[in-house]
Amino acid sequence: MKRIVIVGGVAGGMSAATRLRRLDATAEIIVLEKSGYVSYANCGLPYFVGGVIESEDALLLQTPDSLHKRFRLDVRVGSEALSINRALKTIAVRTLSSGEEYELNYDKLILSPGASPIRPNFPGSERAMVLRTVEDVERIALAVTKKPESAVVIGGGFIGVEIAENLIHKGIATSIVEAAPQVLAPLDIEMASFVHTELSRNGVNLFLGKSVVAIGEDSVELSDGRRVDAELVIMAIGVRPDVDLAKSAGVTIGERGGIDVNEFNQTSDPDIYAIGDAAQKKDALDGTSTLVPLANLANRHGRVVADHILGRDVRVVPTIGTAIVKVFELTIATTGWNERKLSTSGRDFKVIHTHPSSHAGYYPGAEQMSLKLIFDAKTGEIYGAQGVGYEGVDKRIDVIATAIRGGISAPELADLELAYAPPFGSAKDAVNMLGYVAENQISGLVETLQWSEVGNHNLLDVRSKSEFTAGSIPGAINIPVDELRERIAEVPTKDALVLCQVGQRGHTATLLLNELGIDAKNLDGGYRTWVNSPAAVSFHSTTEKEKEVINV
Repeated sequence: MKRIVIVGGVAGGMSAATRLRRLDATAEIIVLEKSGYVSYANCGLPYFVGGVIESEDALLLQTPDSLHKRFRLDVRVGSEALSINRALKTIAVRTLSSGEEYELNYDKLILSPGASPIRPNFPGSERAMVLRTVEDVERIALAVTKKPESAVVIGGGFIGVEIAENLIHKGIATSIVEAAPQVLAPLDIEMASFVHTELSRNGVNLFLGKSVVAIGEDSVELSDGRRVDAELVIMAIGVRPDVDLAKSAGVTIGERGGIDVNEFNQTSDPDIYAIGDAAQKKDALDGTSTLVPLANLANRHGRVVADHILGRDVRVVPTIGTAIVKVFELTIATTGWNERKLSTSGRDFKVIHTHPSSHAGYYPGAEQMSLKLIFDAKTGEIYGAQGVGYEGVDKRIDVIATAIRGGISAPELADLELAYAPPFGSAKDAVNMLGYVAENQISGLVETLQWSEVGNHNLLDVRSKSEFTAGSIPGAINIPVDELRERIAEVPTKDALVLCQVGQRGHTATLLLNELGIDAKNLDGGYRTWVNSPAAVSFHSTTEKEKEVINV
């Protein structure tokens, strides 16, 4: 009888274990889990802190008993894997409750130990809590019941913004300290600015471009010398693949710091597999190794490993890094590469921004989204996309992620036949519109400039007078698009850059000016994109009146 030992009993490990059992009723399957819980909803932990998920039991998907009853799995919680003897094919284990140590032999070994929270070493850092396991969330929830008046979250990644939101839900004055100039690193900065606005609007204090250098009894000290009140401190600056067990066994560690694996998730030892956050993945765009700590990939790779162990054909599963997060009422989603990464790749790419409605504007409840698409300047191959909005962002990014996987080009997004009725979308869906804009770009029908390229151009704002008065790019002249023909003599004849609110009227005006012999370009994404970018900060501080306009 074949014995398969799995180290780690959350997403990847349990996916492998249950798939193995479904395919082989006789294999001996042993799961070792260091914590006291197995098969729990790791991604739901922040929402237990905030009371959105009221019962801890709701996070516990299975127990050792339920897994044994249904699948005859031997699940051992509180069991730490100490070392691997590859020559003898054994693994040393310690039972944490008793301290007893023993050895297990294996035919195949699957490593799914996950990742460990990064803990920088500075004065007082031991006071910071982390959020990775059920035990972690229990400690944080207990601290919250003591009703602290202030909290600091160190790190503005996915976990950081989620836990900050949930601390606000508990009535705790909360700050985020992030060393980068923005939260949510997968976003480009002009898209992240929408998230900054939402966080601030809901009472989260942001300290961007700053780091914590010390933690005191009731405050943290920042790199600029300021002190921020912090009865509760949560460290959320990222995770590091847990590779100690693999490394000590002589298994190859990759250049990104994760366990190196092939397309079947085999390590340098063919009888040892690695999955989940501890293992490196292959980037679908360029084939390089990457680290993507996402539950869906862990689950998928767990299934791949089970199939490969039992001799079934498997498909290679590279990653495009599709992810989504909720920040208060805002939805933020990404897939593929962002512009920052592409800028260092040497690839020739184009960028478009649109700000469509979530569904038909005439049907009640339509919300404005902001979408960004990045694609090859010649072939239209989609490199990545980002979306921010209050409704409808998730399905648009999912469609684009599917298009990337299926090899659909950016212009071909216009050809997708997507479900339409006024409560759900528009006759030209937001994804279709991205395709139309991309087609215009690649064909050379119209030339656009990005928010970062405004420079010394002669700016022509073609919005209404009231929109222009409420706020525009300094130096722009205002000629509404419907008056262009009659006022053509007022249009700059050189270096004309046309702008409107979101780019659509600007597109119409630019084409008209080009037809009339004036060399004009359109500002991609219009004023809404520009005013949420670093370029706007360099011009002036946005007034409250402008903020009301741009957030409509």
